[in-house]
Amino acid sequence: MNQHHVEQDNRPLAGLRVIEICTTIAGPACGRLLADFGADVIKVEPPDGDPVRQMGSHVGEVSLYGASILRGKRSIAIDLKTPKGREIGEALIEKADVVLENNRPGVLERMGLGYEQMSKRKPGLIYVRISGYGQDGPNSRLPGYGAICEAYGGVRHMTGDPDRPPSRVALATTDYLTSVYAAFGLMAALRHRDRTGEGQVVDAALYETAFSQMEAIVPAYEQLGTVPMRQGPNLPSMAPNSLYPTRDGGYVLIAANSNATFFRLVEAMKQPELLSDARFSTIRSRGEPANMRALDAIVGAWTSQSNGADTEALLRTAGVPVSRVLTIQDIFAEPHYRARNMIEAVPHPTLGTLSQIGVVPKLSATPGRINHCGREIGADTEGILRQELRLSDSEIRVLLESGAVRTATASTV
Repeated sequence: MNQHHVEQDNRPLAGLRVIEICTTIAGPACGRLLADFGADVIKVEPPDGDPVRQMGSHVGEVSLYGASILRGKRSIAIDLKTPKGREIGEALIEKADVVLENNRPGVLERMGLGYEQMSKRKPGLIYVRISGYGQDGPNSRLPGYGAICEAYGGVRHMTGDPDRPPSRVALATTDYLTSVYAAFGLMAALRHRDRTGEGQVVDAALYETAFSQMEAIVPAYEQLGTVPMRQGPNLPSMAPNSLYPTRDGGYVLIAANSNATFFRLVEAMKQPELLSDARFSTIRSRGEPANMRALDAIVGAWTSQSNGADTEALLRTAGVPVSRVLTIQDIFAEPHYRARNMIEAVPHPTLGTLSQIGVVPKLSATPGRINHCGREIGADTEGILRQELRLSDSEIRVLLESGAVRTATASTV
């Protein structure tokens, strides 16, 4: 591994250099995760920037999403469609341990920057490749965003209420889960390289990430022909385990799955007669569809009499798993998030500080940390060209004038 910044950084990935050639979410999220744990991530983006900078909310020209998902990375703006830009890309990759990319399969190959081409120059290179449908197979060249691959992977069919069309997942869950699979694959590939010196390709497909969540459904279909339907807020064949309305207009999620937990819930509700009702006396009987509906109605009528915070406090004291359905406003007021550093105030050059999600997971001996907010497009272009590639001022000037590279000209992140 490279020794960049190793001396002052004890994070576990310190010394690992990653060239990120990614756009939007899954790839940049993986790069952010690696940077949080010490990797030197050099983000290569086109002169007009990664489109993720245009997503989400902005304060003036500051991309709030970009400031978070690009955090901890150095930014170099290169037009890889130009011959000189490709030369810079090749030189950076030759000095790296890892290439992280989420282009459609074949794009980097056409630029001369594919794995087979670059690994001949540096056999220990690891390519982490994120795509919609994987690097091979009949659909590999199709475009695929997270939402498309949720539909193809069976997840969209399972999302929402059974009496209406499948619902969109409001967050980029497939992208973020893919970023973690990709990072896990990289850790396995690094362990192999440590033993053998050999690099390899980590092939992470969005549809396979989505499909991997269908783990219980695959054998059930093969053996029983079962095609499950959307369940809405309920856990299948388990009650009470659902969302229940509260007097203040919110919801609580109560999960009284076991008999012991159900007994504690009934005691807290002060409705002991439920225990002698044959419909609710066992886990199996409570899981019958008609009985589930009846029990959910009873629990919902009870929760509707109190505010969510009061119900949550009562059931927590009783030992019943429960949570209000928190909004982001609620989360900002939750002391547990602060105690676990899950909302961090990160210094920002124009906003003062910017709240961002904390580092996940927590390591006891070598924890991750946030070095800085995402930088503006090309903020580190000159420094990288000068320090890493040993280019002179006149060589850098030629590259800038040709349009092959760009430096920061406006505060965009």
